[in-house]
Amino acid sequence: MRRRIPALVLTAALAGGALATVAQVATAQPAAAASITVDLNQMRQQVADLRAKAYRLDREGEREAARRARAQADALQHRIDQIEKSERESGRHF
Repeated sequence: MRRRIPALVLTAALAGGALATVAQVATAQPAAAASITVDLNQMRQQVADLRAKAYRLDREGEREAARRARAQADALQHRIDQIEKSERESGRHF
């Protein structure tokens, strides 16, 4: 019995601490998410620049560097698509 009580107290303390930590994180996320701003036009310009760079590198024979530039452009375009989708869906209310 002596060993059970400290184990129960320790378990309760850890659970309480974990709940307090989760509560703090849950309240901090909306404030952090609201402060992020993105310039989509600038991101689109970066995509165009990377695609032009890939085209130029292809003409120069630098196939691997062109592939990397295209991959960066594709990743950036994917991020733009994600942002636009989240903005469209955030306007919907249940």
